[in-house]
Amino acid sequence: MNFFTLEEYNKFDSVIDNFSFHLFFEILFYLGLRQGECQALTWKDIDLENGKIKITKTLTTKIKGQKWTISSPKTKNSIRTLPLTKKLIEDLKKQKIEAMKFKDYSENWFVFGNSFPFPETTIQVKKNKYCKLANVKQIRVHDFRHSCASLLINKGATISLVSKYLGHSNISITLNTYTHMYKSELEDMTDILNKL
Repeated sequence: MNFFTLEEYNKFDSVIDNFSFHLFFEILFYLGLRQGECQALTWKDIDLENGKIKITKTLTTKIKGQKWTISSPKTKNSIRTLPLTKKLIEDLKKQKIEAMKFKDYSENWFVFGNSFPFPETTIQVKKNKYCKLANVKQIRVHDFRHSCASLLINKGATISLVSKYLGHSNISITLNTYTHMYKSELEDMTDILNKL
């Protein structure tokens, strides 16, 4: 499992020359969305007034004969509403202002790509380019999700909260995936007990 630390992510972000891609990777990093969940976001899913984002669908390009397909997310727990940071609200507002400049703008438009979603290949190419420019390790697009989990865990989030935030079907998936990141906390527990 590979992931960016906050410092690495900031280096990566500093070389992004396209606002839409800055926002796309920012959402992956801070909200831990799966790539397909992020590609499938429409303006209907974003509540800027209350600072919330609804994840209710995913986009896939794996269906033969279809450019892309929108379907329900991986599991029923993947359907979730997440709070947005002030920075994300600001950036989403900027993105929306740009989208609304088009005469045919619709709330059904994709947040990333307007009437057509960002293509998977373009996301991959941009990610590789920015990693190289920033001189940071190459990680997979899915590893932004692991980066988010790592960030939350390092900031003291409980395993159940991380599980809910990422939309895992059950807590054991989160535990199996990230248990090694909680090892230092287990050592802290020993310190606490030793001091009794």
